[in-house]
Amino acid sequence: MSRDYRVPAGVELLDRQRIEEGLQPSARALLAELVVADVLDSTNAEVLRRMKEGAGSGLVCVAEQQTAGRGRRGRNWVSPLASNIYLSLSWEFAGEPAKLEGLSLAVGVAVAEALRSAGVPGIGLKWPNDVLAGGAKLGGILVEMIAGADNTCRVVVGIGLNVNMPQHAIAEIDQSWTDVKTAMGGDVSRNALLISLLDQLLPLLDGFEVGGFTPWRERWCGLDAFAGREVIVTSGEQSTAGIARGIDQSGALVLETALGSQVFHGGEVSVRIVQ
Repeated sequence: MSRDYRVPAGVELLDRQRIEEGLQPSARALLAELVVADVLDSTNAEVLRRMKEGAGSGLVCVAEQQTAGRGRRGRNWVSPLASNIYLSLSWEFAGEPAKLEGLSLAVGVAVAEALRSAGVPGIGLKWPNDVLAGGAKLGGILVEMIAGADNTCRVVVGIGLNVNMPQHAIAEIDQSWTDVKTAMGGDVSRNALLISLLDQLLPLLDGFEVGGFTPWRERWCGLDAFAGREVIVTSGEQSTAGIARGIDQSGALVLETALGSQVFHGGEVSVRIVQ
């Protein structure tokens, strides 16, 4: 891998050997390939390309920089060089996509628990796919699925995590945010964080086809940053106000409104707290 771009002195670059050797045996056994790229359009796009070329479960791709990083609802994901974590994983599941209800929420739990194990304080989750620290956005999750003709479902799990956002990139961010360095009050190793993430994520994907979302629901509720809060849920041009009452068995948001409980599934839905 070439390192011919200019990186500020003292910046830690991603190290494939260090990451692989640092994994727990249970996670390392599930890792088919670890790709560490300098610059990509997006790690999700790269994994999708490789899956179309025959890659199966356990492909992990990380990059130092993305030129076209994507979040939910088509949003740009700010992806400066050698600063944050841009991570995508591939997995193949048997059966219909409906069996994977709640997968993105389970991924959120795995990410949150990895961050907690790394000592990051104030971690919470915002339905459907935001990771928060101290109430501000720390990371996001983007799950993309491809239904196969052979009764399989191929999935790419993408994770963007702010670790040490440089000053020059801040102007591009259009929402309340934070990074791991701010939350921790000092520098943290991106390689160490990647190891913690993969130790959680690879076993999650391996077991989800059998266990589904059920084992993860209570853990998600324990991390729910909006539980009991007055919120507005927007879907398309329609907005609904109510009290957030957690999630149901499938991972759908339950909202207590003046007209009774309403349930919202993922997709083009956003949630914000009433100020």
